[in-house]
Amino acid sequence: MLVASTRESYTVSNTLTATKTDTPIHETPASIQVVPRQVIEDQKTPRIKDALENVSGVRPNQSIGSGNRFIIRGFPDLGKTYRNGLLATSPSGFPFEMDTANIDSIEVLKGPASILYGRIEPGGMINVNTKRPLDTPHGSLEQQFGSYNFYRTLWDVGGAITDSKSLSVRFAGGYQNSGSFRDFNFIDRKVFNPSVTWRPTEKTTMTVDVEILKQDFRADSGIPVIGNRPAPVPISRSYGDPNTPVSFTNKTHVGFNLDHTFNESWKLTNRFLSSFIDAESIWANPAPAFGNALQADGRTLNRNIFGQTSYVRTYATNLDLVGTFTVAETQHKLLVGMDYTRAATDYGIYGNFTSGNPALAIDLFNPSYGIDPSLFSAARATTDRPGRNVSVFHEQWYGLYLQDQITLWKRLHVLVGGRYDWAEVARGTAGNFDQARANVDGVTRKDSRFNPRVGLLYDLTPSLAVYGNYVTSFGANNGVSSNNQPFPPQTGKQQEAGFKADLFEHRLNATLAFYHLTRNNLVTPDLASGDPLARIVVGEQRSQGIEFDMTGRVTNAVSVIGSYAYTDTKVTKDNSGLQEKRLPGVPLHGGSLWMKYDFAELDGPAKGLSVGLGTYISGSRHGDIQNTFTLPGYVRLDGFAAYRWMIGPTRAIAQVTVRNLLNQQYYENADLNSNVAPRNGVYPGAPMTVFGSLRLEY
Repeated sequence: MLVASTRESYTVSNTLTATKTDTPIHETPASIQVVPRQVIEDQKTPRIKDALENVSGVRPNQSIGSGNRFIIRGFPDLGKTYRNGLLATSPSGFPFEMDTANIDSIEVLKGPASILYGRIEPGGMINVNTKRPLDTPHGSLEQQFGSYNFYRTLWDVGGAITDSKSLSVRFAGGYQNSGSFRDFNFIDRKVFNPSVTWRPTEKTTMTVDVEILKQDFRADSGIPVIGNRPAPVPISRSYGDPNTPVSFTNKTHVGFNLDHTFNESWKLTNRFLSSFIDAESIWANPAPAFGNALQADGRTLNRNIFGQTSYVRTYATNLDLVGTFTVAETQHKLLVGMDYTRAATDYGIYGNFTSGNPALAIDLFNPSYGIDPSLFSAARATTDRPGRNVSVFHEQWYGLYLQDQITLWKRLHVLVGGRYDWAEVARGTAGNFDQARANVDGVTRKDSRFNPRVGLLYDLTPSLAVYGNYVTSFGANNGVSSNNQPFPPQTGKQQEAGFKADLFEHRLNATLAFYHLTRNNLVTPDLASGDPLARIVVGEQRSQGIEFDMTGRVTNAVSVIGSYAYTDTKVTKDNSGLQEKRLPGVPLHGGSLWMKYDFAELDGPAKGLSVGLGTYISGSRHGDIQNTFTLPGYVRLDGFAAYRWMIGPTRAIAQVTVRNLLNQQYYENADLNSNVAPRNGVYPGAPMTVFGSLRLEY
């Protein structure tokens, strides 16, 4: 039996991420954008990086060609992504990977969100909602293929397995094997996502889900900069080597969700997530990685072999009690909650990233490849930081929070809340893991802080509302200074105002936001230290701007998701001459527009046809905090055509998707000192790529 699903629409009415109370977006006094599953299906995006191009103010911040890091409202998120409302990655920003095979939607809450989620970077948070078991039997199998030897298989099957429908299961996943437009690069990724839901009573629901991801790939440090632009070389050219050993990222999530409804007014939710991420990367690295690796001739890049390993264990849980009641003709939705997050990371480095090996220097314009494999093996047994090549990170925080959403006169919505945090962060460094763990206690910092949140939203008409909010954030920076002292916590503050529209009979929602956002106690490179990894707290950065987002359906045939962002950033306080510099990786203007037309209501051969066209626009961006080079602006055009037809009880969907239709050459981002200095690593976008797919559903 073919299952009709609301996921085929772009319309999103409610959000859980912004308030944890499943509130209509139109009544939420905050900027929250949702990328629904159908957008991911139509655009055929295997990574969340591509899906988030639909959201204003979100920029990629990738490093060595893997992981999911972003810049939100001008500030990096340090790779902290949430999964079903709980932290799923390392709080310390270590790399991870996330596939879209099991994603139901992606929500982006703009601005500080620490009142509900703990340590959040002030630009905003990304929360991925995964697929859950359904009562109705369903299944799908999809095969994708495309440019650069791209092959991807997806499956999703499940339904109730008892007559009473008290027990439901689902198994989704995917396998991807693909080359790259970049020389020597590839991805081999497997994702398995089983889940089960049990309803022992009408009031209680429990879900357990598991996600296993295994990915092999080749690390890529991108293209270096010459002068004030990326080197004028083919974007396919890699300065790695075909003999580079394979890097890997393995990840396992085990999640639990309990919902218990006491009555029509009160509900209890408990969530738990354990995450284990094991990764190793090795490559021929520009050297010095965080300095000038280009020789005086302007064409020879110094390199050496560098590798790193990380093993992350993150445990997160929360308990939320939500109740609705009326007091003196005012409606209340009260949230009382607590959460706890604990993470430990073992990080080790080997090889050399501070000085080049003359035998590995490479000509940017006439490269020669073929590094002796024995050099990679030898690098594993050496380090240029003896006694400091291993670090152990510990971090944990507890939080208590209270929030009340008050509705007065059916038109004024007031959100007030606060959170008190107790945070602890520590790092031990040594020449081996045992000694590093023993050193942790000597560099532990404990902080606590209260953060408020206030928001107002007033319905001017049934379709138009005006809103504003004030919120602060609290973070516990994970790291130590050059004199081995823990850093003080980072703080953030935001004022925001705007308008919300709920149009076309609640099928399309739109938000126009004006914001002013600052963050303080920033950890940046210590320019006075000879150690390229030394850091100090230098001051304050500011981001302010205008953002517009819309998602939904204009008519039964026309669906749309679009965005625009004006982002004005600068360094406002600094001790190293960076005042007034714009923040790197952030264009002043950027936006996107994707529109789809379904011919479902027509008779004849055109019935079942869907076509879509989209554009992604980015202005020029400074590549580094010193503003020494620029990544040029670009316009990318994408499109697709799909046809649906029935084969007995099964629906078949054939689709062709073209990304970068005009074959524009562009650069997505520069590495912001994650693995190399920005001038040593610029990551180009892919040229025109074509994907075909065939999907069967029942």
